[in-house]
Amino acid sequence: MASTRADSRAAKPGATPPADRAGKVETHGIDFIPDGERHGRARDLFAVWAAPNVSYLTLVVGGALILMGLSFWQALAVIVVGNLFSILTGIVAASGPASGTPSEVITRAIFGIRGNRVNILVTSWFISVCYLALNWAAASYTAFRLLERFGIHATTPVKVVVILAIAAATLAIGVYGHATIVRLYQPLAVLLILIFVVMAGYVLGNADWGYQPAEALHGIGLWATVAAGVSIVASAPLSYTNSADFARYLPATTSPVSVTAWTALGAFVPSVLFTALGALAGTGLDMADPQIALEAILPSWFTPIFLLAVIVGTIANNAMTAYSSGLALQSVGLRLRRSRSVLLDGSMGVAMTLYALLVSNFLDTVSNMMQLVVTVMGPVMAVYVADVLWRRNRYDGLGLGDETSSSPYWYSGGINWAGTVAVFTGIAAAALCVAAPVYTGPVANAVGGVDLSLPVGLLVSAALYVVLMRSYRTR
Repeated sequence: MASTRADSRAAKPGATPPADRAGKVETHGIDFIPDGERHGRARDLFAVWAAPNVSYLTLVVGGALILMGLSFWQALAVIVVGNLFSILTGIVAASGPASGTPSEVITRAIFGIRGNRVNILVTSWFISVCYLALNWAAASYTAFRLLERFGIHATTPVKVVVILAIAAATLAIGVYGHATIVRLYQPLAVLLILIFVVMAGYVLGNADWGYQPAEALHGIGLWATVAAGVSIVASAPLSYTNSADFARYLPATTSPVSVTAWTALGAFVPSVLFTALGALAGTGLDMADPQIALEAILPSWFTPIFLLAVIVGTIANNAMTAYSSGLALQSVGLRLRRSRSVLLDGSMGVAMTLYALLVSNFLDTVSNMMQLVVTVMGPVMAVYVADVLWRRNRYDGLGLGDETSSSPYWYSGGINWAGTVAVFTGIAAAALCVAAPVYTGPVANAVGGVDLSLPVGLLVSAALYVVLMRSYRTR
């Protein structure tokens, strides 16, 4: 307590401490943030989550829902329901100020000190690197098209330079860290929103408000499509088990309800609006190739701006991923400064992107794998949320940082079997109920192809975790 009081005197309330200042490399990693270095307001989180969700990907998902055979109003209902899972993202974020540590450390309370290393290695680090490669590949394709509009042919050397430039911009933000992200994403969110609002005007002018699919879906076919659509939309908020990373600098007295609300709204509002815009575009355009379809209705002067916005939005999304992946490496035991761990993850992501774009169809393999991510991330998110609610958002931040057997989160040999069993059971249950192009579970086959993996995985893992934790007590 003495060191905490000293830290509290080190900085004035509300002042931005030297350890986390915009434009300076953040010095903290997965370590506990003392009271004297806490700063910011819960409402700052809105822009942090809005900027990466004002993206080209949301338009693509919206258009895909129409291609799946849904009417616009059916697609809109799917979009709203799928994005309601942003509430879970918000609940997880509330654990940041409560503990003063990132998500990658807080989950030690769920899996134990040792068990959490395996959890983070798979559900945070590996999936993050895959997302880095996927998003960089998408941004690079867009950049190639932008260069061709200016008469620059995308030869192999040009492609390499473009990929490295996009990666460098992304990793620079990730290396500078939390304060830079918070400061930069406020004007960035406004700029991206303005660009996409202009684009919305052209989309609305070409939308078919009376659109009906050629063959209307009914019965099991409709429910199967709706379930698949909700899973696709929900996969984004369910993947944000790292949301505490961007809230942990807030004062410990910050209202958990405010943190939850501003985080959830920042992810929910732009995602609903722009995914719906993509669905609306699908009523009047062939969104099988969204970029070509949208470029056809945009004026020539605006098209480069739109393409540049796609690239910038992807960089904003990936910078948050790179930041958290660096924390994940530290959490699994790699003794590197956070800035260097970000660069290490970025190097691996760049290598995967170069291989995917220049050598093979590796990207297709990764894309197929990511379709099944919800069966893993759903149960992980469920037990995280269940833990926050079960503990009433009370965490011992210093205890979470203690990796010895004296830690209150050591459990049995460093493993909390309640979290481990709950997650694996939830994943197994979800796998039985999944219906994806690369794999369909026996339960999904039995019910006509309706994908129930999302609700089953969430409910089974959360309920089982709470039951098992009743018999556990931290020391």
